[in-house]
Amino acid sequence: MIWHEVNDAILITLPEEFDMNANLGYLTRGKNECMYAIENDIITRVIAIGEFRSLVQLSVIDNKQMVVQFLNDSRPTEKWQREEIVKYICEWFDLDNDLASFYELAKADPLLKIPVEKFFGLRVIGIPDLFEALCWGVLGQQINLAFAYSLKKQFVERFGDSLEWNGKKYWVFPSYKRIAELTPLDLADIKMTVKKSEYIIGIARLMASGKLSKEQLMKMNFKDVEKNLIKIRGIGPWTANYVLMRCLRFPTAFPIDDVGLINSIKILRNMDRKPTKDEILEISIPWKNWESYATFYLWRVIY
Repeated sequence: MIWHEVNDAILITLPEEFDMNANLGYLTRGKNECMYAIENDIITRVIAIGEFRSLVQLSVIDNKQMVVQFLNDSRPTEKWQREEIVKYICEWFDLDNDLASFYELAKADPLLKIPVEKFFGLRVIGIPDLFEALCWGVLGQQINLAFAYSLKKQFVERFGDSLEWNGKKYWVFPSYKRIAELTPLDLADIKMTVKKSEYIIGIARLMASGKLSKEQLMKMNFKDVEKNLIKIRGIGPWTANYVLMRCLRFPTAFPIDDVGLINSIKILRNMDRKPTKDEILEISIPWKNWESYATFYLWRVIY
């Protein structure tokens, strides 16, 4: 990724297939989102690099450059920390991925051509932090999106830390180290099931023990990562593929049993019933190596 610094700001050169409005449309779909705020097309959020916290504002010039400005004197003095912030933003917006061949196949695909036309320039918005991605996957199991956002907000505001600017708090997702020390009773105020509390604490303890990390998973192939994630209590194939897609960035991640994916295919094909798994597998043959992007664009049809 090409970037440079001008005065105290960072400028990131954006890929050709990028449209800020398409990405803002996705980022503003949850009214209870607590990890960032968006106002006048400017995103404000905290990015944590180890124990260091930077409060940044992101804006885009003509879909060509992303401007990163630091608030509250939170610009890191060390260049490696600024590099890590750029890396985080690039992961968040999947900026290093060349989408030309995805758009080529999608425009010829009877199912994908409408979503890619409508949402051209949308990237698979990532969750670079593994613990956050796993928690979000667990929180979202078997409930609607609005309730999942509500649970995440309660969890973050109860156990995360924050920076304040202009009278508003900007949150950092709770660390696995902090959650590993809790019991399900500590999460009782949050309106999630006891099982979900147990799953999240179990994941935190695995990470705190060093038995689970993003670095370890990134050294494995897709099938091995999927198997390792499914072994974890509370992680099934859907959650595993969700994390493979949005955190670990495997392009072949495919949560085939996802309700949103199934409903989107049903709508786009004008079906009077839900498509079967075999039908979805057949439909997805042309998406080889782009399954995660195909899924993300189909999700956007309904939410």
